[in-house]
Amino acid sequence: MNVSVFPIVTGADNPILRQKTRTIPAVTKKTLKLIEDMKDSMAEAKGVGLAAPQIGSNLRVCLAYINEKIVPLINPVIVHKSKETVIDEEGCLSLPKIWIKVPRAVEITLRYTDEKGKPQERKLQNFDARVVQHEVDHLEGVLIVDYK
Repeated sequence: MNVSVFPIVTGADNPILRQKTRTIPAVTKKTLKLIEDMKDSMAEAKGVGLAAPQIGSNLRVCLAYINEKIVPLINPVIVHKSKETVIDEEGCLSLPKIWIKVPRAVEITLRYTDEKGKPQERKLQNFDARVVQHEVDHLEGVLIVDYK
């Protein structure tokens, strides 16, 4: 498959980063190509996560480092967040040189579709949970600057 590296969309008031994404009805070759392009773009940018809007796509898909592997999350939904939160500094590929202290749930339960089109559910903790919450925020048009 021929993949491409896309420039990262930047700016807190960029309309592409501020809109809610569209649900993906079915995993198609086009979806898989988008995921491959996102993997290349994320690697090039040295990120730990990437949401489709960050490369200009309005689809509900993101990548997150989970257990030190890049996991594509199609139509992710956080169905549970622990009451316990931790405040930590976060950066964002779309907001270079900006670091903000963001409160995040320590533990989450995530439902998503995998690359084979199969529904999945996972419990995530600590850094893995933080990365996924950050990326799901992107899919809702929310950026770290909104936590100031």
